[in-house]
Parts: sequence; structure tokens; C-alpha cells
Amino acid sequence: MSTLGPVDASTNPRFAGIASFARLPRLDQVPSADVVIAGVPFDSGVSYRPGARFGPSHVRESSRLLRPYNPALDVSPFDIAQVADAGDIAANPFNINEAIETIEAAALELTSDGAALVTIGGDHTIALPLLRAAAHRHGPVALVHFDAHLDTWDTYFGAEYTHGTPFRRAVEEGILDTEALSHVGIRGPLYGKKDLEDDRRFGFGIVTSSDVYYQGVREVVDKLRQRLGTRPVYVSIDIDVLDPAHAPGTGTPEAGGVTSRELLEIVRGFAGLNVVGADVVEVAPAYDHAQLTGVAAAHVAYDLVSLLALRHEAGSGA
Repeated sequence: MSTLGPVDASTNPRFAGIASFARLPRLDQVPSADVVIAGVPFDSGVSYRPGARFGPSHVRESSRLLRPYNPALDVSPFDIAQVADAGDIAANPFNINEAIETIEAAALELTSDGAALVTIGGDHTIALPLLRAAAHRHGPVALVHFDAHLDTWDTYFGAEYTHGTPFRRAVEEGILDTEALSHVGIRGPLYGKKDLEDDRRFGFGIVTSSDVYYQGVREVVDKLRQRLGTRPVYVSIDIDVLDPAHAPGTGTPEAGGVTSRELLEIVRGFAGLNVVGADVVEVAPAYDHAQLTGVAAAHVAYDLVSLLALRHEAGSGA
């Protein structure tokens, strides 16, 4: 299979040219794509520091140094799958309900020919419409949710759709496989013990950041793989799962998070699973000194793209 890959860095400097993700072709430059990357510059659902609307462009800029061979997964993802950047989904910043509908419709359109979608946010509100689209394609999906926070709260100021509520809504809507739901990296204070009780009732298992530290990546990956099995899996990554030392550029930082190395190794541990879609959200560049958060998010997205490329190769019989 012949694919159109990234711009050649040996003939065009990495700091020059249009900043598509990993300097990949735009979706309109290829006949079709197997893996699509899209941005959602939307942060009207945040409850603390805004700025994630600038996340997609920041992650793209931070991805300029990514290279075409992924040694950790022993794959050249852009050779075995056509990967393309679809640009940004334009969601109404003044109307959350309308924005959610727009994002869902765009995700369905981008996956209408069987492509897998990796989305760069934006705040975590966008996970709900993306999960709706994934469930439309695959039925209720298993979920691995990397985050400092549960995001299964009910409302903020009476609002049902915020960056702290998407997974509660997703359970209520029946679009998640409640036999295989996991949070990874949870930490920090809660509003009360009821937060954990509600979360268990929804079917979530929790791997705290302390669990990652004490148990180690391999044990965590083994437990997650056993829980997920062969189900279609959606991976949602709030960059604040990382400790602020690794990702200062986010809206609701919490001390005691996982390292970028631990996050990458856990994601790589999903190789061979039926990962059908993913997002990386809550990158807020205004707080991102030295581009630490953007670089971490870009590498995480690259590994997610690699997983989806491997899945495409396995499914095509290549």
C-alpha cells in the first residue's frame, strides 16, 4: 500500500511550513485515510482555568519533531496506514449543546468510511459526543480514561454538560460497556465520599496515580488488558493525568500525578487491543512554559495513532 507521509525533514526544516500534526498531509490531500486526526478548539465547558481552545494548534506545533518510525512499538505508522490531519472541528463557543451536536456530527462524518479518529482538544466536554460517535460505529465501547479527576459528576451550576460530567452522561445514555470502564491516574481531593460511591455504581474501576507508582506499569497494564479483553476500546486522555512537573499547561492541575514516561508506557501496553478511537484533551498553552505539556500530548497522540495504525494493518491482513 502506498501512503503519503509526513514532509521530509531532510529537505524542509521542521520549523518551516504548515503545522499539521507530525507534518502529515491534510485530509483533503489524500483520496482517503485510515486514521484521521482532528482538533476541537473548544473550552466552554471548563470550571477553572480556560485556554484549552488553543490546545489543538499548540499540540500540532509541538509535534513537529515527531519522526516516522516508532521504536517503542516497532512500527512505522505512516507507512502501514494512511494518516491525515483533518484540521479543526468548528464548534460554537457560546452554546455547549449545539457544540456537542456539531462535534458528534463531524466525528460521524470523519469515520463514515471506516477511518479511526484521534481527536485533540479542547476540554473534556468533547469526550461525550466523540463517545456517541464511537458507539454509533461499534456499539457500547469499553473506556480507559486517563485523568486526575473522575469526570463523573452530575452538574455544575445546574449545567449537565461540562468537562466534569461527560462520563456520567455517557453511562446514562448507554453508550459505554459498563463491564469494562477504568479510570487511570485519579488523585487529589473530592467533594465527598459519595463521588467514589457514584463512580463505582456506574461501573468504573480506579487505578490511582499511587497505584501506578506502587504496582508499576506492567501490573497496571496487565489488569487493564484483562478487564478490556476483545471489546472495542475508546481511550480518553486528559493531559492533567500527568504531574504538573510534566504538564503544567492545563486547566485543573493536581499534585502527585504520573510521569510522561509512565503514561506513554501504559498506552503502548494496549498494543493488540481493539482500540477504536481516542482523544487527548485539556492542553492549555497559556500555562505551558517550555512547551512541556504540548510535547507530552504530541507524543501521547503519536502513540495512539500508532496503535490505530497497527489495528488497521491487522484488520487489512497486511
